[in-house]
Amino acid sequence: MDIIKHPRTALKSLFSPKKVPEGGDKGSNMSNVGVRLHIQDRYVTMDNGIVQVTLSNPGGIVTGIRYNRIDNLLEVLNKETNRGYWDLVWSAPGSKGIFDVIYGTSFRVVVENEDQVELSFTRMWDPSLEGKSVPMNIDKRFILLRGSSGFYSYAIYEHLKDWPDFDIGETRITFKLRKDKFRYMAVADNRKRCMPLPDDRGQGRCQILAYAEAVLLVNPTNPEHKGEVDDKYQYSSENKDIKVHGWISNSPPVGFWQITPSDEFRSGGPLKQSLTSHVGPTTLAMFLSSHYAGQDLDPKFRGGEPWKKVFGPIFIYLNSASDGDDPLWLWEDAKIQMMNEVQKWPYSFPASEDFQKSDQRGNVGGRLLVLDRYTSKDYMPANGAYVGLAAPGDVGSWQRECKDYQFWTRADEGGYFSINNIRTGDYNLYAWVPGFIGDYRYDVSITISSGSHVEMGDLVYEPPRDGPTLWEIGIPDRSAAEFYVPDPNPEYINKLFVNHPDRFRQYGLWGRYAELYPDTDLVYTVGVSDYSKDWFFAQVPRKKDDNTHQGTTWQIKFILNGVDRRSTYKLRVALASATLAELQVRINDPNAKRPLFTSGLIGRDNSIARHGIHGLYWLYNVNVPGAQLVEGENTIFLTQPRSTSPFQGLMYDYIRLEGPPSFNVKDEL
Repeated sequence: MDIIKHPRTALKSLFSPKKVPEGGDKGSNMSNVGVRLHIQDRYVTMDNGIVQVTLSNPGGIVTGIRYNRIDNLLEVLNKETNRGYWDLVWSAPGSKGIFDVIYGTSFRVVVENEDQVELSFTRMWDPSLEGKSVPMNIDKRFILLRGSSGFYSYAIYEHLKDWPDFDIGETRITFKLRKDKFRYMAVADNRKRCMPLPDDRGQGRCQILAYAEAVLLVNPTNPEHKGEVDDKYQYSSENKDIKVHGWISNSPPVGFWQITPSDEFRSGGPLKQSLTSHVGPTTLAMFLSSHYAGQDLDPKFRGGEPWKKVFGPIFIYLNSASDGDDPLWLWEDAKIQMMNEVQKWPYSFPASEDFQKSDQRGNVGGRLLVLDRYTSKDYMPANGAYVGLAAPGDVGSWQRECKDYQFWTRADEGGYFSINNIRTGDYNLYAWVPGFIGDYRYDVSITISSGSHVEMGDLVYEPPRDGPTLWEIGIPDRSAAEFYVPDPNPEYINKLFVNHPDRFRQYGLWGRYAELYPDTDLVYTVGVSDYSKDWFFAQVPRKKDDNTHQGTTWQIKFILNGVDRRSTYKLRVALASATLAELQVRINDPNAKRPLFTSGLIGRDNSIARHGIHGLYWLYNVNVPGAQLVEGENTIFLTQPRSTSPFQGLMYDYIRLEGPPSFNVKDEL
């Protein structure tokens, strides 16, 4: 997310920053009041004079948040158990997922003084609960600091050795706000708008589209929303960009923001996509999910495997403006507060020993270079490379890693990188470089100890390469965004994404393929076609007149002036997404009974339906015998035959044909 830096002085008319202990610091003249704790039979309340947070006792459900003339920011029309809560989806192996709002069964005060209150709500597991409750001990924590305009929450999940096997499909924190107050949502600088009401998704006001999450607003409360599509997946973001999002109330001007200062506890790396905020008004802090990835991102615990992980802390930040001021300044202020929280990470105040503080962590630095002999004979700095530490595994395993912590950064123009505040443990160093295919992994595991600094020196990534590039399609960046994304059907638009760089977030784009190619499939001619106009962003089935679907075969036509029939050429196919799909490759014979290559059935990321422009990354390296090529025009046939659903399909990232190592490109083209 691009952060607009605004001088604090520009906000003086709206806010009065105070010098306070570490934590959110946009307060009021009450910011010097100490934190107070009130314990009753059924409720516990933390109050610092700025914000008052009420939780159920011993459940640890947030039932009320009082701030700036609003008695409760949470939806008072909901039951108290459906306002602010931790939840998860879990299952025994092979069983259906169970949705579980995490209710504590025991409450205790961990810290209580004028500067800080920290509360613990625990739910312990024992064998009598087998099959009824997820086999984990869960400790939910809530923290309020003196002078802080908001509160923190984190949790420790623990599965002890020899406890039953299970899977986690999802875990998160959910806040449901007052629909009579919070109408304006902000997820990014270019993704913010006035939102429909939850009532607009009810019977008589909407039409359900291809799946329940997507509706067409036919009779919304606000007539300006009529004819628009609402779908929570249109507001998903990549982990690296989910730092702050939330809602604004106009009367009075109040902002409710969920700030996530670190990605370390999220699964799947920096490009993993997750939900943010959506109609409700709802705000989520997603920690684990299979969205845009499938069950590969569901942690699976087998054989009595022990496991413990800290999720969070995240910060719920509240801000306010004076009547008559522009409420959108609340978004600008929330971004500034987010940067403050990021700079303070890892926090010093959480009381749990399981959350490692700065002096308990270590650092890694070095430089990554790229050596691609057919691009340059010199080492090239890995400019903008994603470099990270994750659990030891195979090359590229980080994007499916979902049990442990990950720590990522971007290399600078010189390829230099620094990863700071890494939890102790054993890791592999992984990387991938925009502009180059494949993944890098440093072969030796790295041990991080408290206070350590590991200097890696110069590391060299040699991307997959057998010979010179004969032609290429796309940009190797793990996304299909550079390809042709059509205009949506005008009957199914979200006005936010009209003339928007994220045009792929419009609903129903998969259906446009059959309109563009009603009878024959896509044909791309190397040297003539333009992939930004002539390569559809997703290879999807074609819808037929009887509402069934059929697989599609795309063609790449290219000319070779000379062919070494005794040598092997290499076809590199990088996929940005796959959903219950199959990639078949044939050379010059579309009717060949056996394809030269098939991926088999792959992928469950569902990115086509969920308006993602990528899911998980796949790279296939296909040997093409020179004997199958001819001098003159050749055709590669890419078939995706699976077609029981309109959402089955592939998104390509990049395709390249390489000649044999000894051949001169000029002789071949």
